[in-house]
Amino acid sequence: MKFAIIGAGSAGLAALRHFTSGNYEDEVVCYEKTEEIGGTWVYREETGLDRYNLPIHTSMYKSLRTNLPKEVMGFPDFPIPDRTESYLTRNEILNFLNSYCDHFKLRQYIRFLHNVEYVEPISGDRKWSIKVKDLKNNIVQSETFDAVMVCNGHYFEPFIPNLKGKDIFQGNQLHSHDYRVPTIFNDKTVIVIGAGPSGMDLALEISTKAKRVILSHHSKDTILTQFPDNVVQKTDVVELTEHDAIFKDGSKEIVDVIFYCTGYKYSFPFLSEKCGVRVDSNMVTPLWKHLVSIENPTLAIVGLPFYVCAFSMFDLQVRFLQRFWHGEKTFPEKTKMLEEESKELEKRIKNGLNKKHFHQMGVDQGQYYDDLANTAGITPLPPVLTKLHNESSKRFLDDLVHYREDRYKIIDDYNFVQL
Repeated sequence: MKFAIIGAGSAGLAALRHFTSGNYEDEVVCYEKTEEIGGTWVYREETGLDRYNLPIHTSMYKSLRTNLPKEVMGFPDFPIPDRTESYLTRNEILNFLNSYCDHFKLRQYIRFLHNVEYVEPISGDRKWSIKVKDLKNNIVQSETFDAVMVCNGHYFEPFIPNLKGKDIFQGNQLHSHDYRVPTIFNDKTVIVIGAGPSGMDLALEISTKAKRVILSHHSKDTILTQFPDNVVQKTDVVELTEHDAIFKDGSKEIVDVIFYCTGYKYSFPFLSEKCGVRVDSNMVTPLWKHLVSIENPTLAIVGLPFYVCAFSMFDLQVRFLQRFWHGEKTFPEKTKMLEEESKELEKRIKNGLNKKHFHQMGVDQGQYYDDLANTAGITPLPPVLTKLHNESSKRFLDDLVHYREDRYKIIDDYNFVQL
């Protein structure tokens, strides 16, 4: 069979590693629109468009360190090598991905500077046509495949809320996708909108340069972190005027910059409508198990769930696909797959979540991993990953300033210790 992989970030590399493992007689091609592997882990100073007029993909800022310990960030068959710290720099993760790529000899399958422009099913043929542009030589070609894995990530298309007065505000407005270094906030009063992982981290980082930082959010989790004195927390911003922000509690502040740490939208600009996958209120649907297109099961979108042990989950999802695409397991009836998806959505809404949280895993990630492993009959992920992920996420909320000093060691599949 002939497989296409779109993107050579961590998900694309996991797909390559298993589909080129030699267990099957497969032909595999990976298209990567930049000149290197690593996806969002590649740091670029520039923002906006690149020299080929394509949007800069990465959202990496200069000082980034992981917000999860390395002990849960490796691949099942390729852990991150031992070293003192648990929380690594962006560079250390990128180096790790490069060593994974070289260890499994994956570069030979990657076509760098090849941008996928269009993917569509060939009617009646059960095959896929991919139109791709060789950026260096400025040539567009089409190729045919039996199945397609979309591994284009989900931290590149900014979500910016439509605030009342956004167009008349005279100060600067910036999304974290375009943030690189804190000096741009020197002596400014900044509102950071959003208290997810990046909002919290960036509020802390820019407080070293900004005059005042207002962290505006509606988080139900109590944030116990002691922020520096020039950081205050406030309710949601409901309106902007020329120089002010008005908050939900009725208060008003004069501000210089609105810094949106409001997350990202799932985006697949190259998928034709015929692929049968759409994004509805940031839920990618209809999909079986957050992964397989129900309309066209030889199309899969790897890596959608968030608040997960990402690299291990990509590995698991890819091994899941292998079993089904090589005929060792059979897909259920379409109606059954659709029913499974709608039941899960119902359950999440009952638990107070919105459609946009459909792919959020967090404390429930272990159930998702076990379900994938049991359904496909493949080696599961060790439960210790979920345990340590949940522990470190709680530490993040409770002590943002110091939690990266924590050090962990995994003892076995079920237990870890804090050193």
